[in-house]
Amino acid sequence: MLQQMGCTEVFEAADGAEALAVLKDVGPVDVALCDLQMEGMDGLAFMQAVGHSGLVGSVIISSSLSADLRRTVRQIISLLNLELLGDIGKPLHYETLECMLKKHCAVPRTGMLPEQLEFVPSEAQVRQALASHELCAFFQPKFNLQTGQATGVEVLARWRHGAGKMLSPACFLPVLERHGLLDELLRQQLHQGLALQQHLRACGHQLNFAFNLQAAQLSNGTLAAQIRNLLREYAARGSELTFELTESGLLQAPEASLECLFRLRMMGCQLSIDDFGTGFSSLQRLLQLPFNEIKLDAEFVRALMHEPRCHAVVNSTLALGGALGMTVVVEGIETDEQRQRLLDMGCTQGQGYWYARPMSGEELVRWLGRAEQRSQRA
Repeated sequence: MLQQMGCTEVFEAADGAEALAVLKDVGPVDVALCDLQMEGMDGLAFMQAVGHSGLVGSVIISSSLSADLRRTVRQIISLLNLELLGDIGKPLHYETLECMLKKHCAVPRTGMLPEQLEFVPSEAQVRQALASHELCAFFQPKFNLQTGQATGVEVLARWRHGAGKMLSPACFLPVLERHGLLDELLRQQLHQGLALQQHLRACGHQLNFAFNLQAAQLSNGTLAAQIRNLLREYAARGSELTFELTESGLLQAPEASLECLFRLRMMGCQLSIDDFGTGFSSLQRLLQLPFNEIKLDAEFVRALMHEPRCHAVVNSTLALGGALGMTVVVEGIETDEQRQRLLDMGCTQGQGYWYARPMSGEELVRWLGRAEQRSQRA
């Protein structure tokens, strides 16, 4: 099958130990198509052996194990710094395998990601980046699954490094958090985001802007007042802002944090629980804290089409959000098939690469202009 699809070199091994020997002889491979149950070294042990080694670019799982066990393996793979290309079960089907390989070939591989992850900036470097405004705001639209209209944008941080690279938050956010610099980053992002929102408003685009907050920032007694002042400065309404907080940081919300959340809601701001389902998903949190939006983690969408448990979680979260009067935004929508399935389940709000990737402010203005032209032609 692989040779018919045009793969130039295909190597075979009966188990993990034999596969490691092959890799030792031939060097790195682009894709490892791996079973999990084998007589000798099993698939999981093999992937643990090659994880972080650079010997395998991507992994495709082909196993007859139950869906819940394969889901656990997928989580382990992500921790091993391996890219999971797909989980296609058994027996192998030509069309499914071909689709996975096309997906692999379609993604540009520049070698930038390992460099980004290896780069650990110092406190001084991050402070300098903040001072010189190298930590800039990028914007990823949210959309209505039915109409395709943009409903808002999430504001994300990127580092335009002096060496010409664009660095992801994974390399610098831990340093910011460790040295108490998250408030300064938020201040800069609010200025950039609100200025762009003001410009878009003048162009006829009414979009909610969502900013990420860490739970620790809620204890800042002046945060709500600072946001109120910025709203006045940019002639914006609180209802035009959303603040997204990950649920794992909200397990023990002190009095100051609860007061801050209360004041943000009093100003009209929306509050969203981000990455819902990856932390403790405490229903008590939904009752105690004044949130009005749930962002369901992308992991559930990736497995939506082939894993009944994920389908059940998404369905239940949509029902829970509806019963509590909360909007549910589903992250990680990458295909029209996923979008259509979510629509069939009653989901209306989403975010993901199917619709738009994160982009600079200038790119967002152009993107919205093109979207408006397409809408007028339709």
